Amino acid sequence: MSKRIEKDSLGPVEVPADKYWGAQTQRSIENFKIGREKMPEEIIEAFAILKKACAITNQKLGVLKPDIAASIVQACDEILDKKLNDNFPLVVWQTGSGTQSNMNLNEVIANRAHVIMGGSLEDAEKKVHPNDHVNKSQSSNDTFPTAMHISAYKLITGSTIPSLVALKDALQQKSDEFAEIVKIGRTHLMDATPLTLGQEFSGYVSQLEHGLKALTHTLDHLRELALGGTAVGTGINAPKGFDKVVAEEIASLTGLPFITAPNKFEALSAHDAIVEASGALKQIAVSLMKIANDIRFLGSGPRCGLGELALPANEPGSSIMPGKVNPTQSEAMTMVAAQVIGNDAAITVGGMNGHFQLNVFKPVMIYNLLQAARLLADASVSFRVNCVEGIQAIKHNIDNHLSNSLMLVTALNPHIGYDNAAKIAKRAHEENLTLKQSAIESGLLSEEEFDQWVDPGKMI
Repeated sequence: MSKRIEKDSLGPVEVPADKYWGAQTQRSIENFKIGREKMPEEIIEAFAILKKACAITNQKLGVLKPDIAASIVQACDEILDKKLNDNFPLVVWQTGSGTQSNMNLNEVIANRAHVIMGGSLEDAEKKVHPNDHVNKSQSSNDTFPTAMHISAYKLITGSTIPSLVALKDALQQKSDEFAEIVKIGRTHLMDATPLTLGQEFSGYVSQLEHGLKALTHTLDHLRELALGGTAVGTGINAPKGFDKVVAEEIASLTGLPFITAPNKFEALSAHDAIVEASGALKQIAVSLMKIANDIRFLGSGPRCGLGELALPANEPGSSIMPGKVNPTQSEAMTMVAAQVIGNDAAITVGGMNGHFQLNVFKPVMIYNLLQAARLLADASVSFRVNCVEGIQAIKHNIDNHLSNSLMLVTALNPHIGYDNAAKIAKRAHEENLTLKQSAIESGLLSEEEFDQWVDPGKMI
């Protein structure tokens, strides 16, 4: 592989001749050979947005020449158009401030801008400097948290929330479809009093409604941008008003309601907005774990399980048992839920370790948040399309379970008392009688009274 020489404050470094990155990126490649998790593309895109906004703002405020600003903007646009994708090789496991990823963007943009202005990558002196021009009025300490918020806000609003709303709506449709199907309830995994299948599904809808409300509530904090705080929150080396103008520019570029963080010290030293968003995603994951488990248990069988729901048969379920079909969408969803819950634990640890003026767990926090948001979005679509929309009620099994349940005896409590009702249920269970047989033989009520009082349709 042909090489060229790039320099930073530590001296010269050989870099691949066909790449736009510089010395600091190459040092990071060599010093952090840890794992295979690359910096998410959402972060790269967010950096391109903020670097473009900074160039425009710096020119507006008179601290960056128009020709240099224009070349930086063009380079950023090329990144956003995914023309430079192979120039961002750094892993998540690097400096906790994300400095190396910030410099990766600075170097790529600077070198590409230099070429746009007519230069060559082999030139000893470049027309655009990664620090003096691309990183002007900025620090890694305020750019990386800004990229965190931009990427999280865009992914959550553009994908996670719409996917969850569509799943919630599909569950609501099933709730409406099953509104008249009376079935036995279960508490402690044991038979309980009746409800409708529609009521059961309405609980799932409500869970997602509350989760969506919690997630939406986090957006107000996520829309606050740290940019302009520079090194510690004081705004050193940034022109007056930079923070407000650059936030307005980012809002304009993205069409999203970003604002400058009112307190830059919080924005750099703590990432409570990320913790808060992760907590909401965890809440949703917990809900989806319950929903997916309920659906697969209700669909268990087909002959020897609960068998109250027929789930879509998407693929063969066994390499050895012919004809077997498994609840694979529920399994995928519950694995996603487990991963999101684990991600939240890592984010929690990262969030509580913001020491003094800087939190240095930034890369791992945003990596886990973006993965969680993406997984929940994708899994919600898959679960909805390949499972929920095709669920059917198996009415005869539901009716059999309902008629065989001893817990219908609960309806007799107001008429013959709890203890007498318990005796009827116990005798029916021990002697393998129907509840009706045991009740009538007890002498405590007539057949007509039993039929009048024990009506599942009136117990919901």
